[in-house]
Amino acid sequence: MNKKAVIIFTRYPEIGKTKTRLIPAIGAKKAADLQRQMTEKTLLEIEKLNQLLDININIYFSGGNLDLMKAWLGEKYHYYYQIDGDLGLKMYSAFEDTFSQNNQQIIIIGVDCPQLNYQILKEAFMALNNHDLVIGKATDGGYYLLGLNQLKKDLFVNINWGESQVFSQTIIKSKNLNLNIYELPILTDIDRPEDLKFWHNEI
Repeated sequence: MNKKAVIIFTRYPEIGKTKTRLIPAIGAKKAADLQRQMTEKTLLEIEKLNQLLDININIYFSGGNLDLMKAWLGEKYHYYYQIDGDLGLKMYSAFEDTFSQNNQQIIIIGVDCPQLNYQILKEAFMALNNHDLVIGKATDGGYYLLGLNQLKKDLFVNINWGESQVFSQTIIKSKNLNLNIYELPILTDIDRPEDLKFWHNEI
């Protein structure tokens, strides 16, 4: 059996420093509450997945500190600080760490996608049995999930992070690397005030 791992990127829900693009619409406290709720919802889905598949769970966080993260989410997860740098460098470093722990199939996710459930996460791992790369496109042109059997640095450099070309640029790079690609359903991230209706629909 291939050893599996999920990398989760999140942020400690500190008021005024979390979900800042939503603060003008809902205020700093509600934005921090939303970050907390979305992280906890994501972990609930991961726990459901963990009942079906044996997975290692690595949480990479920014803000707060290790004690605060453990007090919030518990002692049973593996916690790591996100390194400095752009999103590509952060993700590459997290994949590199997690592959070095003898994991063979790794997916990385954020906590901003309330439609991401354990069935889709399971589908991602199943696809890694016969694909090199699994990706879930977000409606804003980014991606909400990336799964790999092998680390490829090209996937994380010279990408316009935070812009609408992230998914398309990643697909082009994947094809240039001759990777066999599996695409998951298109879902919506909660980043802007107009996205909030998708969160309310889910809860």
